[in-house]
Amino acid sequence: MKGRLAIVRGFSMRRADLVPAVRARLVRYPPPHDSHYGVVPAPPPETGPGLGAVIDRLAAATAAIARVQVYAQELADPYMVTRILSRQEAVSSSAIEGTHSTLDELLAVEETDEPPRKQARQVRDYALVLDDVLPEARRLGPRVFDRALIEHLHAAVVRSDPDYPDPPGAIRTRVVWIGGRDIAYSSWNPPPPDRVVACLDDTIDYLRNEGLQSVSQNLVVRMAIAHAHFEAVHPFRDGNGRVGRLLLPMMMAADGLVPLYLSSFVEARKEDYYAALKNAQQRLDWAAMVGFLADAVVASAAEVFATRDALAELGRRWAERRRFRRAAASTRALALLPSYPVVTVKRLAGLLAVGYGQAATAIEQLCAADILVERTGYARNRVFVAHEALTVLNRPFGEPPILPGDV
Repeated sequence: MKGRLAIVRGFSMRRADLVPAVRARLVRYPPPHDSHYGVVPAPPPETGPGLGAVIDRLAAATAAIARVQVYAQELADPYMVTRILSRQEAVSSSAIEGTHSTLDELLAVEETDEPPRKQARQVRDYALVLDDVLPEARRLGPRVFDRALIEHLHAAVVRSDPDYPDPPGAIRTRVVWIGGRDIAYSSWNPPPPDRVVACLDDTIDYLRNEGLQSVSQNLVVRMAIAHAHFEAVHPFRDGNGRVGRLLLPMMMAADGLVPLYLSSFVEARKEDYYAALKNAQQRLDWAAMVGFLADAVVASAAEVFATRDALAELGRRWAERRRFRRAAASTRALALLPSYPVVTVKRLAGLLAVGYGQAATAIEQLCAADILVERTGYARNRVFVAHEALTVLNRPFGEPPILPGDV
């Protein structure tokens, strides 16, 4: 059974590429794959590892996280920012493994009762499980991590996949390999089925942060090591990449932080991501993964601030398009649209705590100012889009925002 992750030419797992400590952990697979070997990963390192080559990148990531936390403390409701970020995370993390939707489609699915496409439903499940588990991570801290949580995360991300062959959340009982058209060309051979639970328990013990790593490694280092180790274990037949990336914001939340979401960076730099995983897993070069994740943190924080500034400027331009009364529902809606750029009258009424008629009037005024446009063409169950905000939010990762009137 081939995993979907890391189908990258030139990254095959050859015995000669494995450092001696990894070669020593090769175990023969059971029939019919008994001419091949899987790696039983050692427990994640609780001390070290040597990070001299990436120490400046790590320091930049730590500073970026601190800046994001200061920004979050300035907000009355950080969810108004993280809602869209978590939806972008769901879209990008799913796309890495071939499940494609768009931010527009995902937001529209959340506003209507119409059944979504199969892939959009899977992406929505990813977003909803984030909403579900992050508060628990903040409440429980690292104690949130256990096998039941891992199984819950997996069940959530594959439950709407009609092609998934096992019960959602069930630990695999078969040999799998990652990449390659067959096992002879794989990029990584995870442990045999009878070793998976013990290896996953090693990942979970590390995630709980009760060992020396709690004093010897900072959060970014722990995120990098935990992610690479989980992907090396590959405890499910598919969906491991999505679960592994869900663990990253959870680790931040468990440390009491407003999380950053890194999958858009990973999607934009997939080959670098796979190379970092390869070096960590095959060569125990943890610095490669730490450096990649540090860069992801810095770049993702920069995106947060670029988006914040662009949406703030967009809001100022919106306010100048017509004479909005200070306390009018339409005026108050302007501050909500960056977090709810796809909205219905019912949704807006709830957000503003006003009646349906007031919300409908506000939307009519916003449409007249070309701030909202109706996208369905229906007489009922209409969906309205802040199209200029979506242009900012949907831009390719790393590109500067473009506002109306910009050249």
